[in-house]
Amino acid sequence: MYFVKVYVTYKDSVLDPQGEAVKGAVHRLGYQEIEEVRIGKYFEMKIAKSDRPVEEMVEEVCDKLLANVNMETYRFEVAAMEEV
Repeated sequence: MYFVKVYVTYKDSVLDPQGEAVKGAVHRLGYQEIEEVRIGKYFEMKIAKSDRPVEEMVEEVCDKLLANVNMETYRFEVAAMEEV
C-alpha cells in the first residue's frame, strides 16, 4: 500500500484572491515582512498496490479531478506503507 500526499496551488501567473486577502490580514496584524501568501489544497490518499504504477494513477486523478490544470499546478509525494 502507498500513502500519497498531493499539493495543489495556483500557477504563479494566476491571481490568488484568497491569498491576497490573507496577506492583507497578516499585514494588518503587523507582519509587513510577509510579501506573498498563496492558498492551496492538500489531499491524502492511501492506494493499494496494483499492476499500474502508483505515480501514473496519481497523475491521472490530479489531471482529471483534483487540479484545474489550466490554472493550477500540483506536486505529490509517494511513500510505501508497511503492511501489517
